[in-house]
Amino acid sequence: MEDVHLHLKNLGFTDLEAKCLHVLAESGTQTGYEIAKQLGVSRSNVYSALQKLAEKGAVLTSHGEPTHYQSVPIEEIGERIEAELQASIRYVKAHMPKQDAHRSEYFSLEGDAKVIERIRTELKKAKEEALCELWSEEAQLLKEVLRQVPAQGVRLLVSTIGEAELPSGVHQFQHGREEGWQKRNGRKFTLLIDRKLAIVGTRGGEEPALAMMTEHPAMVELLLNNFFRDVVIHELQQDMGAKLEDKYGKNFKKIIQKYTEVKVMDPQPAGVGKSLEGKSSEGKSAEGKRRKKK
Repeated sequence: MEDVHLHLKNLGFTDLEAKCLHVLAESGTQTGYEIAKQLGVSRSNVYSALQKLAEKGAVLTSHGEPTHYQSVPIEEIGERIEAELQASIRYVKAHMPKQDAHRSEYFSLEGDAKVIERIRTELKKAKEEALCELWSEEAQLLKEVLRQVPAQGVRLLVSTIGEAELPSGVHQFQHGREEGWQKRNGRKFTLLIDRKLAIVGTRGGEEPALAMMTEHPAMVELLLNNFFRDVVIHELQQDMGAKLEDKYGKNFKKIIQKYTEVKVMDPQPAGVGKSLEGKSSEGKSAEGKRRKKK
């Protein structure tokens, strides 16, 4: 019942109006007194709500005393509300001031529903190209919109991490990253739409889903270069995988370690400490011998 009330409120009815409609739909024709008794609400408030419902065309009223009320079929209510909404949307689209604002600022999104819905919306607005880097979980969530994008005449390239079956028409590239990368901080995803809008975010970690979107040229260029670097690596691994792994290690680990591996320094680092200690002790023993000779 609560879910029905919530959606009736989303359609523009107040909480009490929604409850009155539900009672009438469930119990049939009722007087205001009977409805107030069922809801445990004052008759004056119920009569006011019923009057508003009658003005909206959602209930029918009888003549005579006492007045009886009957709900209009929900299909009829829905059709009228839909027609009114469509008319309002058309009017607003035609008369609302239009701005082609460049989103060079960094805008943040928080919460799973907001993040996924924004991604779907922006993908639907793509005109020429969409470059996506997604984990299989996100690819599955976005599967339907990923099916629609190529049908819009948009080139869609998706680099996936993990097993993901994408719809036909999608150019898919398999990432070489290990599944362990998603631990703790969540699964990272990026999207670059029409080489203009960049979206970066995480899902599935200990924190709520977070995303950032911007049209800042620096971020756009960064995602573009990063994506096509992955495409190049994908092609190289397809053609020369065994040779590359033998020479450079899995996922080019040997190359990466040369530049990123940091050795932990002990209070007396291995090798250096020993040599210093050796020199120091040798120096002391030599000095001691000289003193003895004197």
